[in-house]
Amino acid sequence: RVDGRAVTGTTYTNYQEPVERLLGLEVRGERSSLVQRTVLQASLGVVSARRQTGEGQTEHMERMTDDARAAMAEEEGEAADRDLRRFLTLVIGKMILGTRGDPVGCRFLPLLEDLSSVGNYAWGAALLAYLFDSLGTSSRETGVAGFFPLIQVWAYYHLPSLGRGVARRRGAVPLLQRWRFFRDERTLRRQVTLIHDALDTIPFGHVRWTPYVREDDATQPWVERGRPYFGRDIWLHCFNTVVPLHHRLVARTLGLHQAVVEFPTRQRAWERPGRSFRGIQQVTDWTVRVREQLDDWERRGTEVVSEATSDEDYFRAYAQKYGAQVYKGSRRPLDPEGRFSSLECILHSTIQQRDDL
Repeated sequence: RVDGRAVTGTTYTNYQEPVERLLGLEVRGERSSLVQRTVLQASLGVVSARRQTGEGQTEHMERMTDDARAAMAEEEGEAADRDLRRFLTLVIGKMILGTRGDPVGCRFLPLLEDLSSVGNYAWGAALLAYLFDSLGTSSRETGVAGFFPLIQVWAYYHLPSLGRGVARRRGAVPLLQRWRFFRDERTLRRQVTLIHDALDTIPFGHVRWTPYVREDDATQPWVERGRPYFGRDIWLHCFNTVVPLHHRLVARTLGLHQAVVEFPTRQRAWERPGRSFRGIQQVTDWTVRVREQLDDWERRGTEVVSEATSDEDYFRAYAQKYGAQVYKGSRRPLDPEGRFSSLECILHSTIQQRDDL
């Protein structure tokens, strides 16, 4: 769900006490919030829960859930609560807010102490905050940090000409369950090159800006509940990761024409709202540290509106400001004056207007 209470609270320099008290386990080091994945899985009786060859994310989750449910069925009382917290820690810390490598993060563990309130938090919004903040942090040219299946399914619907997985469950929800991901046997570097080339040349009219308009909210109650947060500029929260969701920069995804928008620059006094607050290594109460951004979440942000009647002014402004920078890679010649991009923007706009007739 993307509605509800913000996933926030206090972060600590060491999580040994809550990990021992709530999970009955140990953290990896003196200043750490990480628990060994294998130890966590062993405590649940799901040691063999690694993804199997050819297994999709949905199948993996279903298998792990079934195994954990069977193990927890034998417990009751405090032991059952402890096992449930272990399972939630594995799912949230490894799949939703996954860390690099093998360990599982536990920053969110204090929110699991009261199990009756866990479902009231906006875990979906926390996932988006973590994903947006992680996209540019991969240490490899061919890697992606964050919950990659979500990016794949997003691309299936918004950029269908790039290719899709194998359709498997028509009409299933969430949308992730409708697809079995295609396994590409080519090298990662080759895959990245092909994706770059495809993105460089994708026809403007092939982008689906509003692919979900025909989806039925009645089958997805979490979507219906979240609608008051849709189409709004809003701050997303995941403890010390607090990032802005600027929907005004992608107004076409809301069914609006894209107006010319001023982008934050280093010379402007209001640069800071474009940054996150990640990476502070001290005991911090984030309900106080980012009170302004938390108030924004509780107000459900600011509605995005656009008075633009076409996208042409936006394309011209974008080409004028960024045209000389867009295609500096080896796949396209450097265009110092931005003429290629400017002409392409005008052409794309003309094609779109023709398609709308």
